[in-house]
Amino acid sequence: MASLVLGIESSCDETGVALVKSAGQAVPQLLAHALHTQMAMHADYGGVVPELASRDHIRRVLPLTEDVLQQAEQALENVDVVAYTRGPGLAGALLVGAGVACALAAALGKPVLGVHHLEGHLLSPFLSADPPEFPFIALLVSGGHTQLMRVDGVGRYSLLGETIDDAAGEAFDKSAKLLGLGYPGGPALARLAEFGDPTAYKLPRPLLHSGDLDFSFAGLKTAVLTQAKKFEGAPCDQMRADLAASTQAAIVEVLIKKSIKALEQTGLKRLVVAGGVGANAALREQLNEACAKRGVRVHYPELHLCTDNGAMIALAAAMRIDAGVETPQANYAFDVKPRWPLDFSLLA
Repeated sequence: MASLVLGIESSCDETGVALVKSAGQAVPQLLAHALHTQMAMHADYGGVVPELASRDHIRRVLPLTEDVLQQAEQALENVDVVAYTRGPGLAGALLVGAGVACALAAALGKPVLGVHHLEGHLLSPFLSADPPEFPFIALLVSGGHTQLMRVDGVGRYSLLGETIDDAAGEAFDKSAKLLGLGYPGGPALARLAEFGDPTAYKLPRPLLHSGDLDFSFAGLKTAVLTQAKKFEGAPCDQMRADLAASTQAAIVEVLIKKSIKALEQTGLKRLVVAGGVGANAALREQLNEACAKRGVRVHYPELHLCTDNGAMIALAAAMRIDAGVETPQANYAFDVKPRWPLDFSLLA
């Protein structure tokens, strides 16, 4: 029997709402989604201000919900399950989404389901034109998270490797700040890198030959800082572009080689890349090339679903319900989990 799942995402600096239609065996269908980014608001501060983020979520979530229902031509009363991001993320921001979701569900007399933010990213490629099939290796590169996981099904995740300090997204953002680029730094650095020489500066590839699948990018950030200090006065545009390109090349090489190693160790021939860094054009191009040589299929979310969004939360909830992994409950007391390891999500 088909059911409608409303998803609310508010873990950081994007407010996302979406409605998906679940039909049991088939992949849930995205009916509508709406997203508001706080990028411009936080740009003046060079990063996310948690209190401002929470206040903005409060302003945005209900109008976005109305927008989604209007797009889908559905009444709020038709919603069968309300899902929300339970964690990880900023505590105050998470509480906004959780509180609104539980209040809506209580008013409707419908069940609710708290969703793991990273599980949403991991499953988001199922909404693409080329959805994956289980099992696969997942490279999660979202904000403060860089992880490699084996995915055997919904809720069946095995952690293979993760960052031990700065994640790839943090390396992009912090390096961009050192180069005097705006917020958010990752996309700005990638744009500048298009005009640079990726071999201009020899930067470290931390843990590239460690023999395991863990990541470390703090040393790369330090190397970028050291190189930037060598510039006499204000660096010329080409020097900045070369350093941006060299930084991006170092991050991309580590991500690709670790991903290939995970595929070789497991013998799997399918890779899913998800999270904001998954939108990086250089990463996609080089990863596609490396995987094609090995007969590996690579799957990505649609570009507009790479960043945080409500569609991935509604999708993850629907897939968990359809797989029998979790049953939504009409229990409107809620908590949030600012720190929540994905591989232990079923033990919470």
